[in-house]
Amino acid sequence: MKHRIGRVEQQIQREVDDILLKLVNDPRVDGVTITGVQLTGDLQQATIYFSVLDDSPAHVEEVLAGLNKAKGLIRREVGRRIRLFKVPSLHFAQDTSVQYGARIDELLAQANKEDAETDAEQDQNEPK
Repeated sequence: MKHRIGRVEQQIQREVDDILLKLVNDPRVDGVTITGVQLTGDLQQATIYFSVLDDSPAHVEEVLAGLNKAKGLIRREVGRRIRLFKVPSLHFAQDTSVQYGARIDELLAQANKEDAETDAEQDQNEPK
């Protein structure tokens, strides 16, 4: 059953991405990337994760409003394209893994810089 859910999640992700690209004309959803879909075990609800380049809270809220406005069209098209007993209800959520990864990179760069500064200070203080 888990294998089937994974396949359905992938198919929904591809279709939603295609629908946003070709059918949704709302400028608020331009540049949105669908990064994943998570279905409940009974296939009744789908959480669709998205990311945008400008991840400021105001822009994310705007994108979310655009996605929610297009939710009916997206759900209808998904139901038309994928043969399911019942089309799951859709919920959109921002994928924060990109932000998390960027924060980790930032912290690692800061730690490396501090290590380099500490090493330079130690080299200067060593007797010759």
